[in-house]
Order: sequence, then structure tokens, then C-alpha cells
Amino acid sequence: MTPVAAGLLLVGALLIAALAGYALHLWRRVWRKERQQAVRQAEAQARQHADLAADLRILASSLLDEQVPLIEGAIRIKVLLDNYDTNLSQDPRCEVFQALYDATAQIPTHGAWKALDKTERRRHEAHFSALELQYKAAARRSARWLLDEALTPAAA
Repeated sequence: MTPVAAGLLLVGALLIAALAGYALHLWRRVWRKERQQAVRQAEAQARQHADLAADLRILASSLLDEQVPLIEGAIRIKVLLDNYDTNLSQDPRCEVFQALYDATAQIPTHGAWKALDKTERRRHEAHFSALELQYKAAARRSARWLLDEALTPAAA
């Protein structure tokens, strides 16, 4: 091998080694950013979970203190439970929230409610009263259970 060929081979090998080192440096940056992003995502999910638990505690307390109408509170609790923990939302002790949600799913809300004639609104309100009589005790038991057992700070 001639000295020129050996020199070129050496320069090529050094160039390859430098590029490999730079590629490794870039990959390490990518891996570090991915780890940081995973940590940020986990922290955001933990914050969201804690926020949902706090919202559930407020709603359950409000339902027990009758600060929120039973049906509205039950529907809101059901929706939050679905986002908080699907296993908890399917727990038999929370079935009442799903039952009230299902029983009122077809009833118009917001602008559609306001657009109903008075007879139709009264019919729905009578349905609400019947549901409240039927499910009030169970909803209160479930709200109490959520506060006392399911949403304890250790579970949240």
C-alpha cells in the first residue's frame, strides 16, 4: 500500500469515526428528550388524575349537601368517573350514576331544552322527579362511598 493510499485510508477512517461519534451524540440528545417528554407526560397525567379526583370529591360532597340537583350531579360524576378510572366507573357501587345517565340521555339540554314547549318540559321534569325518588338514596350512598373509600388521598 502506498503512503498516499494509507493516508487517505487513515483520513477516511478518522472521518467515519468522527461522524459516528457525532451521530451517537445526536442520538443521546434524542433519547434524553424522549425521557424528558415521557416524564412530563407522566406528570401531566398525574396532575390530571389528581384534578379529576378533586372534582369528583367536590361533586360528591355537593350531591350529599344537596348543593347540586341529584340528576345533574350524578351525570357529572358519571362522566368524570369514566375519565378518572373506568374500573371505578364500572364498580357496582357506582351503577346508580350510569343508570341516571342512561335514563336521561335522550332529554335535550341547553338550547334544545329552552326550545321545548312547556308541556314537554313539564313531562321531563316529572320524569326527573320520579328518577330522583327512585335513585336518591342509592346516589347518596354511592357518593358517600366515593368520598370515604374510593377517592381517598392514597387512591388518588
